[in-house]
Amino acid sequence: MTTTDLVSKLKSTVAVLIAAGAVALAGCGKQEEAAPAAGTDASTAAQSAGRMVRIGHAAPLTGDISHLGKDNENGALLAVEEANRKGITIGGEKITFELMSEDDEGKPDKGPIIAQKFVDAQVAGVVGHLNSGVTIPASAVYEQAGIPMISGSATNPKLTEQGFKVTFRTVGRDDQQGPAVASYLIAEKKPKLVAVIDDASAYGEGLANEVEKSLKAAGVKVLPREKGTTETRDWKAVLTKLRGKKPEAIFYGGMDSAAGPMVRQGRELGMNVVFAFGDGACTDKMAQLAGEAAEGLICSQAGIPAKAANPDFIAAYRARFNTDPIIYAPFTYDSVRLLISAMQQADSVDPARYLPELHKLDYSGASGKIEFDEKGDRKDAEITIFTLQSGKIEPIAIIKGGSMVKFEDFVQQAGGAAAPAEAAASDGTQAAPAGESR
Repeated sequence: MTTTDLVSKLKSTVAVLIAAGAVALAGCGKQEEAAPAAGTDASTAAQSAGRMVRIGHAAPLTGDISHLGKDNENGALLAVEEANRKGITIGGEKITFELMSEDDEGKPDKGPIIAQKFVDAQVAGVVGHLNSGVTIPASAVYEQAGIPMISGSATNPKLTEQGFKVTFRTVGRDDQQGPAVASYLIAEKKPKLVAVIDDASAYGEGLANEVEKSLKAAGVKVLPREKGTTETRDWKAVLTKLRGKKPEAIFYGGMDSAAGPMVRQGRELGMNVVFAFGDGACTDKMAQLAGEAAEGLICSQAGIPAKAANPDFIAAYRARFNTDPIIYAPFTYDSVRLLISAMQQADSVDPARYLPELHKLDYSGASGKIEFDEKGDRKDAEITIFTLQSGKIEPIAIIKGGSMVKFEDFVQQAGGAAAPAEAAASDGTQAAPAGESR
């Protein structure tokens, strides 16, 4: 074979390889286009036309309270998937929503980092964060960027006391929750001496402050504050100190991951006291962490219990995730639906355009009727009191506007999200389906 023939043959081989590579690359490109986007189901991912709109979600998805973060994420994801199946059109464009979910690890310093990531991704709105200590610093980033943020679980009053226009929450505040659990403790358990402990977080300390304030106002003596951290698991030194002072009740402001060991160790030390907690420790996981020692504890949640949410929501949640919602999934579900409803009212996904509509919404959702006040707080938010019975957290009373009713009576009354979505409204008109504004 001559040199000329060899060169000619090599050129032909290279040409074939280049052509084959181009075909392979083209095939890869088609596969990437067909891959479903995060936070959408197969039906919405298959839509080739229209505009994709991101909604951010942030919560601790790893670590000791990841079960609560995942519950929040599930509620938000369910709302996004349902919206996509409806084929919503806004501003003349067919919209496909995508949930951009991030793990903030429940760490305050991660809040602004995740918030900036959402800003850079040009999300249209944010649902989260779970913890007040993370939500508060993150909220400043959203305010500067003009991106509406709705938390379905952050309860510290400071969140909505900053004067921000883009900050909302679908649950009650600690200055509602603290007095509620304190008043129940006083009325039903009648303690004369109470110990208060907190985990030094914005949530835990803030809630403990409200409980202590309410106890003292009612004439109950409160021992000097004891403290731990969000990582404290060994409470024996603190509890041994308190045992000598003989309190009749102990209130702890913090999460279940620390509260469970506290209860178990308290019983091991022979402390026959009433243990009381806020929403962070108002979960069935308390029975796993403390065993039989958790029986009879008292706790509160800043909203209606998940089991009293709209039955259509509960059925959809079970079908999608093969489990029941824990605490705040109905509230994150409503948070997503509120963002989308405001976009529909404004006929725009531009935050600056739909933000005014968010302030004006009168909304019937999975967690009941939602309206926001001028600060972004939910008007007339309910607080639920629970006890742990046979290993399960069970609601026993609802407190709203300073009045307390038994949970059974709340369910039977015409109000409450426990009523079916199809039920007639009290004025005789047809009630709006769960998740629709009116």
